[in-house]
Amino acid sequence: MIQDFQVQELLIAITVKQQNPSIVTADFLKYTGIVPSDWELARPPVLTNTAAQVVYQNGVSIVAEVNRVIFAEAIANKEASDVQVGAIAHKYIQTVKQVNYQGVGINLRGIAPYELKNFGSRNYTFSKLLQAGLWQDFGSAPAEASVRLVYTLDETRLYLDINEAQLQYPDQTTKPAILFSANFNRAINQEEPAARLAAIDAVIDKWQTDVETLKELVNKKFLDTQSYAINVATTEPLQFPTAIAE
Repeated sequence: MIQDFQVQELLIAITVKQQNPSIVTADFLKYTGIVPSDWELARPPVLTNTAAQVVYQNGVSIVAEVNRVIFAEAIANKEASDVQVGAIAHKYIQTVKQVNYQGVGINLRGIAPYELKNFGSRNYTFSKLLQAGLWQDFGSAPAEASVRLVYTLDETRLYLDINEAQLQYPDQTTKPAILFSANFNRAINQEEPAARLAAIDAVIDKWQTDVETLKELVNKKFLDTQSYAINVATTEPLQFPTAIAE
């Protein structure tokens, strides 16, 4: 049985023409008011010639690179009003105005555990999403697969990647899971910088709608959610790769 899907991580990735990542320090973020002054660091910041990373104890992280800045937050079991990264992203682009902002992507990741016995020796991707064939049996180990789907939603392109994952619980047991990674891509066509910045601001505000869209898509179109739901607070968080604004 597949358990109910929940979004675990929200990433807002804003692309820029070029920037100096070294300006993004913990002191800069605090003294400019981009982040509250009482936020505590989870670990020492990372600063190199090409990237900077600041991670806070509340699950918010900010990563600056030459061509983008990423605002990420673990949002599992949080009310929308408690999610911080949307407001932080707004404050950042309103404060750091000398940068030529190009676009923005709303990136979401979430998991749905399942019982392997329901799919026999094959995983979810092979059992539910791909048609069986001889192509699956080649080499010295079972083939592995991931799937990318692209949806058109009004003026939004939704890129959905589906991959196998493993959850590790506090007692060291593991359970197979499905990892859904979504990128909501909206074109930013404004040429004038102020208009483009306003358009990026408007997209940032759509993150809650995107969360609900992804949950509806996954729960209604991919998963059998009739039996029971997972409390994702009981699992160790997955290690996700850096998001992209496509």
